[in-house]
Amino acid sequence: MTSIEHQMTEIYCFVDDFLKAHPRRAQWRRSPNAAPSFTDAEVITIALLQGSFGCATLKRAYLLVAHNYARAFPSLCSYKQWLNRLHLVTSLVGHLVEAARLSDASTMTLYLMDAKPIPVCKPIRHGRVRLLREDGASFGKSTTGWFFGFKLHIITTQRGAVLCALLTPANTNERDVAGALSWAVDGGIMLCDGGYRSAPLARLLAEEAELLLLTPQESGQRRALISSLRARVETTFSQLWNRFIDRIFSRSWHGLWNTIKLKMLHYNLCQSGLLSA
Repeated sequence: MTSIEHQMTEIYCFVDDFLKAHPRRAQWRRSPNAAPSFTDAEVITIALLQGSFGCATLKRAYLLVAHNYARAFPSLCSYKQWLNRLHLVTSLVGHLVEAARLSDASTMTLYLMDAKPIPVCKPIRHGRVRLLREDGASFGKSTTGWFFGFKLHIITTQRGAVLCALLTPANTNERDVAGALSWAVDGGIMLCDGGYRSAPLARLLAEEAELLLLTPQESGQRRALISSLRARVETTFSQLWNRFIDRIFSRSWHGLWNTIKLKMLHYNLCQSGLLSA
């Protein structure tokens, strides 16, 4: 099994190399302190170590680093300062998710689209929940019943790398988001479940994104094949869930979205082989 130190080095090198290759991405500051001793690469590395540690919260990951690997981060700041820095680099995390996807993703023509609930509380608290309500959290219904929170919509490659993702209120219809997600790809075949079955949507994707929309209901004798291919996106969600993506500790939409992007980044790094298992 790969050691934490080895994974820490792999993560830091990937992030630092990306920031050096794209210097404009790192020039988000508007203050004289444009080059802090505690770098953005270190900030993001600690956050991604949550996946390596297998812990449920960013705070736990920070404390494990502070107590056991402080020598690797000689300018490590306090937890609150680190968390504030992490929220400031949320746009960088998004670019890193894209950079970490499979190197051959651009040649793919077969994609998978699906959505999963992100509940912010257990059903027993539905009657009094207020968490993230002002940030758009709402009631929605999935195959397992009602939930309160958000929906995560994603497009993956056939191999499972996350290409694009959107976080919407729970009552958002999947078909309303499909058009926006489709701009992440350049033509091909999009496999979806029955919830995306819609003649107007199929025409929209064909005209605007040159995508052929296929659902199991429309695949005829190849229904079993389509369903087996779509199992890949279920595996992707399962592996994201194993990174505690369904446990909500954030108190704002931006905090929640940044946390989800970090989980997707760690997943893409493992999926592409850039991070050793």
